[in-house]
Parts: sequence; C-alpha cells; structure tokens
Amino acid sequence: MERINSKQNQTIKEIKKLHTHKGRQKSGEYLIESWHLVQEAINYLNLNQVVTILATEYQYLAHGDDLSGENIIVISDEIAAELSDTSTTQGIFAVCKIEEQSFNVQKDSGAWLLLDNVQDPGNIGTMVRTADAAGFAGVIFGDGTSSEYNGKVLRAMQGSQFHLPVIRMNLKKAMEIFKAQHVKIYGTELNPDAINYQDVQPMDNFALIMGNEGNGMNKDLLKMTNDNLYIPIKGNAESLNVAIAAAVIMFRIKS
Repeated sequence: MERINSKQNQTIKEIKKLHTHKGRQKSGEYLIESWHLVQEAINYLNLNQVVTILATEYQYLAHGDDLSGENIIVISDEIAAELSDTSTTQGIFAVCKIEEQSFNVQKDSGAWLLLDNVQDPGNIGTMVRTADAAGFAGVIFGDGTSSEYNGKVLRAMQGSQFHLPVIRMNLKKAMEIFKAQHVKIYGTELNPDAINYQDVQPMDNFALIMGNEGNGMNKDLLKMTNDNLYIPIKGNAESLNVAIAAAVIMFRIKS
C-alpha cells in the first residue's frame, strides 16, 4: 500500500488531469468520487477496470476490509481536497478505465433511452438513473450531450452507469440501426401533431429520444421517428423539466 502526502506528486498531478476531456482522452481513464460510486465500481466492473483507489486515512480505516485486493493509495486530506470537484469531499476516489462499448440492437434488445444534445449534468444523471430503475436496456449519449465522464454527470448517475450500457454514438446512426431491426422509435415534441404519451401501449422493445432542455429535439431526428410524443400540461406551467418528462414517459410505455 502506497502513501502520498504531497500535492506536487506526479501521480496526483496526472490523476487531477482526469477532470478534463483532454486528460481522459490521453490516459483512457476517468475519475469517480464518493464511497457509493467506488463501491458500485468494485461490485460491477471487471477487476482490471478499477485501476487505483485513493482514500484518506479515515476512509481507508472505514472501508479497508471492502478494499482488500485493490490497488490502494492512502492520501492526505489536502490531496483529497485537491482532487475533488465538490465543495466538501468524502475523501475516496477511484481511477477507472474507459471501456469502449459497442451497440448491437439484436444482442442488446429492450428499451433504449437516447439523449439528443442534453446539457445539464443533473438532468442527464437523473435520466440514466430512471432508465436503470425502469428496466431499460441502455442509454445512448448523442452528439452535444455532456460527457458521461464529467464529474457532475457521474455523481448524478449514482452508479447506474455500472448497471446498464451507457454508449456515446451519433443518434442518426443509432436510429438507422433501430429502423433496420424494425424497432419503433419515439421522439418527444410539443406539437399538435404529436401523440399523447398515454395513448401508447406499453411494450418491451423501443427507443425513446429526449431533446435539449431549451430547444427540444433536433428537427432532422424528429423526421426520422415513427411517432413523436407529448405530455399534456394541465396547469399553467409552460413545460416540464426534461428529466421529469423522461421519467413520466419511460415508466408509462415500458412494459
């Protein structure tokens, strides 16, 4: 077991770079933070995917029995604060390998959630967690959607990213694959020509696309769907938050 007490240590400097897209791309690794996420990673990832665990003395003493067999570095509280991108760190992190995931609609049949240019990390994480809870097969992050390795997105997903595939892919390409396999694709749109989501019969295999918080779905993608859905607004609110709308529709149309 290694101990590091200096923020100037080269290993710590390299790990801190994992907060950036460039750093993740160069190393092929990403950083997660909090005991819950570290525990989920240990439980659900392959052994070689969890590269290193960094923990303060307090966290190591609290969870050492659960970390046996892992590559552990005990760090100072100052280093934990340096590595954290939260205001109050729990003092435990894991460096994990980025594994490229392929998408095969025949092999990975079921309901899929597609995110079109969704920006807010909280919304993204909430939708991934909801897809997990609703029994979806996976989530596809389309162009413009915030990175699945962004610290805020990782925390918002709360480990659901380890329970189901989270894939980054061009949505037009994904939709073409669904269409070739005769999988129904639903978009979401506030439009008089759209269909009330309550009129859709629950099913097992389909794709549901949620669009950007401010602009909705890309118009080209809307033209490629089988049907577009809307949620009737009964009060005076102009619209629903995209994550709330996704939850309502996912639990309604997933059998």
